[in-house]
Amino acid sequence: MNRNFSRFLSSSIAVSIAALVSISSAADPDNTHAGRSSSYTNLTNESLEAVSTPDAILTMSKSLVEFPNSVAPTAMWTMLEHGERVECLDCIPYVSKLLYASSPKTREISAWWLRRRIFGVFGPGEVYQQTLNAVTDQSQSEATRAFAAAALGEFLDGGGIVPVATALSKDSSPMVRLAAANALVRLNNQGPNQELAAALTDGDEQVRLAALNGATRVNVFTGVDKLAGMISDPSAAMRRRAAETLGTMKLADAVVGLIAITTAQAEPDAGVRAAAVWALGQIADPQARDAVSAALNDTDSGVRDAARISLFRL
Repeated sequence: MNRNFSRFLSSSIAVSIAALVSISSAADPDNTHAGRSSSYTNLTNESLEAVSTPDAILTMSKSLVEFPNSVAPTAMWTMLEHGERVECLDCIPYVSKLLYASSPKTREISAWWLRRRIFGVFGPGEVYQQTLNAVTDQSQSEATRAFAAAALGEFLDGGGIVPVATALSKDSSPMVRLAAANALVRLNNQGPNQELAAALTDGDEQVRLAALNGATRVNVFTGVDKLAGMISDPSAAMRRRAAETLGTMKLADAVVGLIAITTAQAEPDAGVRAAAVWALGQIADPQARDAVSAALNDTDSGVRDAARISLFRL
């Protein structure tokens, strides 16, 4: 009986498999994608993403390095994104050169791909070590140093903090210092000696803005005492961003300074006045009520709107 049952079961399974194969063969191959939600059964095979092969990554990255205009940047981005987990030691020397490509996105996606490699990137003398050295190597061009700093930010490895912070505090090129400031923010670090806070007084406006941007983005920022002074910066863009930062951080010590720049007589830029009034509402110190109420009569509608909103919090 058991033997007969086993034969019956085997025959039934064989017939079922044959039926499934027959149905699959008859069905439209474009509509049979295992694991796909039934909501997407009508999508064609062309809509599926294919994993990049090592040979494809090597060929495209080599072509882009040797002939920069021979490959569309978007094609390279797609190739690397679809090869996130593809190991290709031969590809690394070529992809590492793309860290210095003219396209910011190409540089970013190349660093993103490289930081996922198990071998060939983080060993002594390999790509990461070369990038660390390039940041502070003054014999390199400012573009190379800046791109190396940006790459270290994208590698998301703590080993890049010190060289990037050193570049931010010591490099003579604003381009390099700006890249270094952004890299520190990307690394979620203010620098071992508060280099990010020190950059708030940098001679270049873009560097100061990047440092100010970092104040509210890194987990630990101990240069808060320097932020209040930024509302007197020569740049209106800096003053506005400083006021917004003070409001975001709800720094009560900044209330007096913010009140001082809510009038057109003290602050000619309406954007700065609006940011100051908004910040006072965020801090919600009652002593700012009179200044915010007075801002209801400002000649600029943006300032008046900010005052109306802030009064709800005071």
